[in-house]
Amino acid sequence: FTYPDGTEALRGVSLAVREGERFALLGPNGAGKSTFLMLLNGLLLPTGGRLLVFGVEARRENRRRLRELVGLVFQDPDDQLFMPTVLEDAAFGPLNMGLSPKEAEGRAREALSMVGLLGFEHRHPHRLSAGERRRAALASVLSMRPRLLALDEPTANLDPRGVRALLEALERFEGTLVVATHDLDFARRACRRAAVLDSGRVVAEGPVEEIAADRALLEEHGLLP
Repeated sequence: FTYPDGTEALRGVSLAVREGERFALLGPNGAGKSTFLMLLNGLLLPTGGRLLVFGVEARRENRRRLRELVGLVFQDPDDQLFMPTVLEDAAFGPLNMGLSPKEAEGRAREALSMVGLLGFEHRHPHRLSAGERRRAALASVLSMRPRLLALDEPTANLDPRGVRALLEALERFEGTLVVATHDLDFARRACRRAAVLDSGRVVAEGPVEEIAADRALLEEHGLLP
């Protein structure tokens, strides 16, 4: 994928994520991780090669279908939360899918239960803590029941309690999970397999524990402090 200004964000990436897998995309800032997630969701489209999501090719005419299949949670929850209440945010996606208000509210409450935010329905999203806002953004995606959940740097600005609550919420999700992160500890706790992305290329792939144990690899690609 190349951006309109000529920036080549992904180069020769060849990667397969199996259905039901919990997969970490590791790499430093600027590696191309966010671009990869936006391609999965159809926010961006490949400028070369092919990308298939559950057999659906990432093409302009398939964008709506890709967004039904892939739920993308942005790095900054404030980019995702814009309604007056937490419940309205969680119900927004289902309403846009054509569900009735009653069905949408049911989906929203189910998603808020999954992320531990029942009781927060009438709170303003921007009056929540950082961890609560992140879980509210996650609920706004889970309410659409995606087959693949894509998370962009989900632990950014979270304290240990917020990370633990996020992990508990993800344990309740039964679909495919792709997490873009440079947080190795979170990747080890949330995922089983990983790839390391650097300068738009996949430089390593395998069990997350093996990658996390390879200090030379981690140092070379900016994944150690």
